[in-house]
Amino acid sequence: MTVLILTSKEDVTADMVVTRLHETAVPVMRLDPADLPDDTVLSAHYTHGDFEGLLSANGRVVSMRGLRSVWVRRPGEPAAHAAEPSAWLTAETRQALFGMLYSASARWMNHPRDADRARLKPWQLRAAHLSGLAVPPTVVTTFPRLARQFAEEYGEVVVKSASGPPPGEPLELPTTLIGPDSDFSGVAAGPALLQRYVPKRADVRLTCVGSRVFAARKTAEPHQIDGRYGDTEHTWQPVAAPDRIRRSVHDYLARAQLAYAAFDFAEDEDGFWWFLECNQSGQFGFVELETGQPISEAVAQWLSQPGGR
Repeated sequence: MTVLILTSKEDVTADMVVTRLHETAVPVMRLDPADLPDDTVLSAHYTHGDFEGLLSANGRVVSMRGLRSVWVRRPGEPAAHAAEPSAWLTAETRQALFGMLYSASARWMNHPRDADRARLKPWQLRAAHLSGLAVPPTVVTTFPRLARQFAEEYGEVVVKSASGPPPGEPLELPTTLIGPDSDFSGVAAGPALLQRYVPKRADVRLTCVGSRVFAARKTAEPHQIDGRYGDTEHTWQPVAAPDRIRRSVHDYLARAQLAYAAFDFAEDEDGFWWFLECNQSGQFGFVELETGQPISEAVAQWLSQPGGR
């Protein structure tokens, strides 16, 4: 039974899991949907009341009946590397590839249907609240007056992107601290996400792989707003997740129907963890390298388990 990993060729995090799978002699096929149809061949047969599908890539062939699990890591846009790419070819290739994969009985980490919903920040905040996680007061709005009132109520707030940089754009969009005297007129041009500022003493990354939880903590620099930016002498260190957090993240995963997720928390001066976001395909390689936590091994073990979703 084969593990299928959908990701780009340059993905060090996936490399770590592939190494673990090879160590346990689990067959692996790794492909990027962007390489279809030129470098990857697929065929799906729906005849005589039965279904069979085949994928061929990098000298390997896998049958849908022999597919153990699918890890949707960081795949490219289907047919993006084709000799003559087009929106039509991308749509046709997505239909063929994922229509075939959905017809198999493999386990998913994570199923694209669930992953698409889990990417939506407003949905994340609601799911976190329902799961018992503490969420800072937040507003997503296109009304400048409402944005200003929110800032006046909470004093200092942060503005952040809900979706990240536009695809293909070499932009950085760090979380930014603003005050009630800021100009909010630009909110009318597109939805803005404003959140009450949480003065933090540390960033926390909590990685969930199935039922397993790996928490890591990095001390923040004074007045550091976005833990992804700025020089720091601190490194990630393993930390025990409070029981209430463990219960809540498991509830979140069940609600979101995810097998894998990376949660980001802000730890305030009282040691309280505030939910910031949940990335359903978040990186874990940097945490494993600094903490020694066996996250790639846990992912490999989950992918190796038999049985359907």
